[in-house]
Amino acid sequence: MATASVGFKSREEHRKQQELEEARKAGLAPAEMDEDGKEINPHIPQYMSSAPWYLNADKPSLKHQRKWKVDPNYTKSWYDRGAKTFQADKYRKGACENCGAMTHKTKLCTERPRKIGAKWTNKNIAPDEKIETFDLDYDGKRDRWNGYDTAKYAEVIKRYEARDEARRIFLKEQQLKKLEKKRNKKVDEEESSDADEEEEEEEDALKHDEAKADESKHMDFSKVEKRVRTTGGGSTGTVRNLRIREDTAKYLLNLDVNSAYYDPKTRSMREDPLPNADPNEKFYAGDNQYRMSGEALEFKNLNIHALQLSEKGHEEVIMQAAPSQAELLFKKYKEAKEKLKKQIQETIMEKYGNAAASVEEIPKELLFGQSEREVEYDRCGRVIKGMELSVPKSKYEEDVYINNHTSVWGSWWKDQQWGYKCCQQTIKNSYCTGVAGIEAAEEAADLMRTNIERHAAASNDRSGPVEEKRFVTWGSDTPEDLVLDREKLAEALKKEDERKKEEKDERKRKYNVQWNDQVTPEEMEAYRMKRIHEDDPMKNLLH
Repeated sequence: MATASVGFKSREEHRKQQELEEARKAGLAPAEMDEDGKEINPHIPQYMSSAPWYLNADKPSLKHQRKWKVDPNYTKSWYDRGAKTFQADKYRKGACENCGAMTHKTKLCTERPRKIGAKWTNKNIAPDEKIETFDLDYDGKRDRWNGYDTAKYAEVIKRYEARDEARRIFLKEQQLKKLEKKRNKKVDEEESSDADEEEEEEEDALKHDEAKADESKHMDFSKVEKRVRTTGGGSTGTVRNLRIREDTAKYLLNLDVNSAYYDPKTRSMREDPLPNADPNEKFYAGDNQYRMSGEALEFKNLNIHALQLSEKGHEEVIMQAAPSQAELLFKKYKEAKEKLKKQIQETIMEKYGNAAASVEEIPKELLFGQSEREVEYDRCGRVIKGMELSVPKSKYEEDVYINNHTSVWGSWWKDQQWGYKCCQQTIKNSYCTGVAGIEAAEEAADLMRTNIERHAAASNDRSGPVEEKRFVTWGSDTPEDLVLDREKLAEALKKEDERKKEEKDERKRKYNVQWNDQVTPEEMEAYRMKRIHEDDPMKNLLH
């Protein structure tokens, strides 16, 4: 409620205030009055109706919600265009040297430059312009139509009305001329009755055209209405009434409760209200019919194409930001797709031919399904004599010999390999060597077999005790008198690992270190085995 800044209220006073507010909201008590005697809406929230404490409001009021800091000097008036004030008889000192007016200088004069200015002729002194200064408020500075004379728009309306009247008169004259020509074409009296009927039809058409020419005055089909926060559209704007009032409203086509749903807010009915009616007789089949046909379907395909392009990486193609670019790309895409489709069709026709366009005569045997060939069948329906089974042809090329071969690839098989039968080669696309190549291959195989047998015999003759020469790590030869103990070598390898750990972490190194200069062969071997060689390709994977 619009209450004043008051002090503390007791519980009883607060309860009575709450009851009074509820009664005012329910309409049982009269509304509260402000300082000016106006009623205050009881449904206004308290945080809006309560006045701030620093205003020291004694009575309930809503003045704190209004613009109470108003400068009386502000105005919304505008300049009086073209107004003149005083007109002198002779030139005055400080006036314009060209026209003689005191309200501007020579540089700012808008009059045509005179051959001899008014300063020297003292004739035709121009009157002084009316100069005004206004202290405009916030709205006055930003008003586009401030100072506009609404009487000027009457001339625009008058011009359009004259154009419509001239168009109506012209149409009427054209119809009268057509009627006059029809009447002059009467030749025989026998056709007089037909001519009369035609005249009546033309007169009816004339009346219909006259009514159509003046339909803007009688029908509201092209009427432009302004809507402000209505259920049918946006907040503001104009809408053209596109429905003829003689047509039945869509929500009255089918009064069944379970029929198509009608949304009163958007005035849309997506489904067909009369699905069982004849499609040739009904003029409305639901909003989905318009959404899935005509330009709506093309627009939908355009959006899908723009989304597919953006998914493939073309982020610059945005339907909302650049619709012309997206439409041009979609048009080029359809042209390229149609061109590619036509090119593929032509390629297929060139390769396989076009049976629909061929003019070859069909053989009579195939046309009538009969021939003079005698075919004998057994009781089971199998062919005994007269029709040999045809060998099916493969889609691959047959009996094509290359590189001097007399057989095809795959006609010879040996040792799990395919080859040519004519030269027994297993290398595809090789040159045929004929019988000489076969003989040379056999000689080479015999020579290889002989060499293998000779090497096997020589190895059997030298089969005796073979000394195994032992190598130390990384390929250096071991002295002949060197004997390594396996247990000592394993212990030396452990010590080498501990030494490397101490090198990595110096905190584990003891304060007093005793060195032993004597190195055993096992320790030397452990050092060689654990050291890293710079030219070893696996050095980074050892430790």
